[in-house]
Amino acid sequence: MSKDYYEVLGVPKTASKDEIKKAFYKLAQKYHPDKKGGNETKFKQANEAYQTLSDDDKRAKYDQFGSQYANMGGGGYQQGGQGFEGFDFSGFQQNGGADFDFGNLNDIFSDFFGGGMGGERTQARRGRDISTEIQISFSDAVFGVTRKILITKTSTCETCHGSGAKPGSKMETCKHCNGQGKIREAKRTIFGNISSTKICEVCLGTGAVPHEKCETCKGKGVFRREEEISVVIPAGIRDGEMIRMTGMGEAVSHGTAGDLYIKINVAMHPVFKREGNDLVMNLNLKLSDALLGTKYPIQTLDGEIEVTIPEGVTINEILRVRGKGVPMSKNKRGDLLIKLNIKLPSKLSKQARATIEELKKEGI
Repeated sequence: MSKDYYEVLGVPKTASKDEIKKAFYKLAQKYHPDKKGGNETKFKQANEAYQTLSDDDKRAKYDQFGSQYANMGGGGYQQGGQGFEGFDFSGFQQNGGADFDFGNLNDIFSDFFGGGMGGERTQARRGRDISTEIQISFSDAVFGVTRKILITKTSTCETCHGSGAKPGSKMETCKHCNGQGKIREAKRTIFGNISSTKICEVCLGTGAVPHEKCETCKGKGVFRREEEISVVIPAGIRDGEMIRMTGMGEAVSHGTAGDLYIKINVAMHPVFKREGNDLVMNLNLKLSDALLGTKYPIQTLDGEIEVTIPEGVTINEILRVRGKGVPMSKNKRGDLLIKLNIKLPSKLSKQARATIEELKKEGI
């Protein structure tokens, strides 16, 4: 049965790239196998769906052909034997013909249409994707920062550099595949004998095995250890966004490492809030300063500046300071918006009351 990638991610078929991205990050965080209550199968399904729907070309093909578009060899075959409905296979068991396991037709069709007769099934080995999360300050989220984190994962062996051989030991020709790195096998099917080639399970496609195994990784070329990773967090990153580090996930012997996904949690700031690429803050003013105007020192993320409060400002009026917001490019930034809050006195002295009475007479 073909998979519904939109259903896997829980988004409609009209979902935007941003909606698809957010849905995947939410599921990746929920189902990651290293987390308590994680689910590796659902994590892989979500990743598979995201890899397809986040790519415009792949998504267009998926919308037309379904999740098996990548396996179609031009004959319109889809997993599950669709396209062969109504075909009568009973004749293949008559006249002394050999018996076949029709329950494995999916595998037969996969061999036949996926690689063709004599084709090779040499799917590259790939490590598992992993995820983690870190918290950064509001200021670091605005300006960007480089953080070092420790991740415990399966990594390439530092002793043998992934070869699996003891340092100084020679590599020998793999006897299982005679140094070819591949094993050729034939399978009897309803279409006749179909030959295919697969990667040698002993040398993992390299054609060579170590004469003496590495003592650190026991010849596997990889082992689980704690690794320090430097993470470059770009300026302007938002709370909840994910950073993808290609090849920094779980490593596998003689294969490609998976990816590392890092969720960024941004701490709240006691003064500033973010609105798009602008920073917003509140400033309490005395009534006299609002009426007469003043100069006011403001502590921004860039340091202290002096802001001129003009005469006669009103409640909730906003002052804009150009270029003190979130960086949008190398030479462009958002603004700092200062919302003015005029504090009215709760009690008046006799002198203050008399002054206000005079102002009242003047119509102020």
